[in-house]
Amino acid sequence: MKTIWFLPLVFLYFGLFSFGYCKNVSARPAVVNVGALFTLDSTIGRVAKIAIEEAVKDVNSNSSILHGTKLNITMQSSNCSGFIGMVEALRFMETDIVAIIGPQCSTVAHIVSYVSNELQVPLLSFGVTDPTLSSLQYPFFVRTTQSDSFQMTAVAEMVSYYGWKAVSVIFVDNEYGRNGVSALNDKLAERRCRISYKSGIPPESGVNTGYVMDLLVKVALMESRVIVLHVSPSLGFQVFSVAKYLGMMGNGYVWIATDWLAYMLDSASLPSDTLESMQGVLVLRQHIPESDRKKNFLSRWKNLTGGSLGMNSYGLYAYDSVWLLAHAIESFFNQGGKISFSNDSRLKTMEGGNLHLGAMSIFDDGMLLLGNILQSNLVGLTGPLKFNSDRSLIHAAYDIINVIGTGFRMIGYWSNYSGLSKEPPETLYAQPFNRSSTIQHLHSVIWPGETLSKPRGWVFPNNGKLLKIGVPNRASYREFVSKVRGSDMFQGFCIDVFTAAVNLLPYAVPYQFVAFGDGHKNPSYTQLVDSITTGVFDAVVGDITIVTNRTKIVDFSQPYAASGLVVVVPFRKLNTGAWAFLRPFSPLMWTVTACFFVVVGIVVWILEHRINDEFRGPPKRQVITILWFSLSTLFFAHKENTVSTLGRLVLIIWLFVVLIINSSYTASLTSILTVQQLYSPINGIESLRKSDDPIGYQEGSFAEYYLSQELNISKSRLVALRTPEDYAKALKDGPGKGGVAAVVDERPYVELFLSSQCSFRIVGQEFTKSGWGFVSI
Repeated sequence: MKTIWFLPLVFLYFGLFSFGYCKNVSARPAVVNVGALFTLDSTIGRVAKIAIEEAVKDVNSNSSILHGTKLNITMQSSNCSGFIGMVEALRFMETDIVAIIGPQCSTVAHIVSYVSNELQVPLLSFGVTDPTLSSLQYPFFVRTTQSDSFQMTAVAEMVSYYGWKAVSVIFVDNEYGRNGVSALNDKLAERRCRISYKSGIPPESGVNTGYVMDLLVKVALMESRVIVLHVSPSLGFQVFSVAKYLGMMGNGYVWIATDWLAYMLDSASLPSDTLESMQGVLVLRQHIPESDRKKNFLSRWKNLTGGSLGMNSYGLYAYDSVWLLAHAIESFFNQGGKISFSNDSRLKTMEGGNLHLGAMSIFDDGMLLLGNILQSNLVGLTGPLKFNSDRSLIHAAYDIINVIGTGFRMIGYWSNYSGLSKEPPETLYAQPFNRSSTIQHLHSVIWPGETLSKPRGWVFPNNGKLLKIGVPNRASYREFVSKVRGSDMFQGFCIDVFTAAVNLLPYAVPYQFVAFGDGHKNPSYTQLVDSITTGVFDAVVGDITIVTNRTKIVDFSQPYAASGLVVVVPFRKLNTGAWAFLRPFSPLMWTVTACFFVVVGIVVWILEHRINDEFRGPPKRQVITILWFSLSTLFFAHKENTVSTLGRLVLIIWLFVVLIINSSYTASLTSILTVQQLYSPINGIESLRKSDDPIGYQEGSFAEYYLSQELNISKSRLVALRTPEDYAKALKDGPGKGGVAAVVDERPYVELFLSSQCSFRIVGQEFTKSGWGFVSI
């Protein structure tokens, strides 16, 4: 019975053992085939080829990974051609590869990704930065370098940091260039900046110098002097050479090159004339944190290349891509993954001819390997190799370098965590997140033209549309705005304010002044403002008053000068003369004061004469006592004593009143005798409105509308005056001689008028509150 139970257990044991052994053999093959697709004869390709070979050697010699399984890398060159890249990718698919390291170019990546998706073979691209290669459209595309989305964010933040508002962009006209510029446009818009001009260069080799010169001439005619160069190295050096010839590498220009220039500076020793043509250029370079592993590898690299080929960031990412894939394959095997392929039934129906489509197979566990790649968490030469939710490497960062002399200097860093900074990004990751503009700083830059002064970033364009700005051609008060006789130029306070404001703008505003009016009389400012709504002018500059009815049809700037209507009147001097001592009080006041003296004397007499002998006697004496007592209190010289309580109370109150009268009289008389006295029957706008006298106003001013429509003053009373001389004559003549009783005008004009006319003055308060502003639609 025991034997019967023992035999099944033996068979079960050996069966399980055999099954496990076979699975291990199939899951851990001796060799894993991996493809590598990039441009072998390019700068990136030459560096990447050596880096990938060294990475494969390191992986295969490391016993802690893959455990006896070797990586076998087969490299093919795509020459950045979509057609060749597709052909090479199809050839790879016939050899049962599990992944492809590459491609290097965006054009190839877009095409090969379709093949990768269908056959479920992951692509690990160390060189494609095109931000449009999304995981939704290309799930098997994995970017092991930084996306241009981050690089363009860095460019946009630099533009915003230096206060520029517009840039011109020169780009290579392919997927890499166009999609990078599209990302830059979005990032600039987020910061209220823009691309004012962009021009593409064909990616084909052999673009002649004439083509580049024509392009740069167009760029030079634009307003922006900030130029972003997003091209291939050969085109970039050609652009810099022509720009140097055209004088576009001098003062006032800003050049920002993307990382194409950085890897050229790192990888090769550039000729002196090439470096000379790009002095002052700002360059972005993918940031690689310093580490002992990196230093050891760079030392090893020098021994490998003999110093003839420098390492760049793409070479380091290529090296890390091999290690990333190796760790993913290790996890793949540990999870029971098998390297097996199955035929695609759709391709069988297309067999025929010499294409051999049936030889291409689907990697059965491609999704498992892809998942392990995306879940990687290790540290490579380039830093942490870990992907976030949108499949981008964490801690995107760039160095910002400044080309100077025969090399370059570091001016700062950018990272998606801390923004612009002078410190390396890895030192800031442990600090609290803070993207405040107050902590964004870079070191000083030596700009093109060997200057430390930050370029303004724009000029007035030579071919842009000019804004037509209407300017009143005044006949009077030309100090505020006037046309220079014999020219098309304007001058005056208002023009000075406008030009000063325009010069402070961080972008160009091309404009031309157009006169409104004949200069012989002041134009109608209402018609001038209305001309904007009809399209005659784009804006109006001058002494334009901001009033309610105008704000309903046009827009005004903030007031640059305070203004308000005031009343100007003539005045006459009051002479002192022999009777000047009577002028402190009016006749009514003198009469009331005299009556009070008499009344107080009578009241005190009534209260005192019964009990006080000093207030008794014959009637004549008592009358004299009453008058003398009341008048003597004016000088506090009364001799009569008061006995009754009521009498004393009345006297105390009266003496206090006398003190006030005496003090007021003394002050008024002193003023009359020492200060010139002026007199006008008009005290302000209210007294002027109640009268029937004629009122003057400045021709073309809104004062006519306000007086007639708002204050309901008859238009028959309003007299238009042109010049300050007309003001003076009309006010001196007065209503009796065909003049006016007063002039109503805005304070700035009135103050200028009174600066040369001493016979007139402002009465009352400003009865409107407004200001002058510039007008637009």
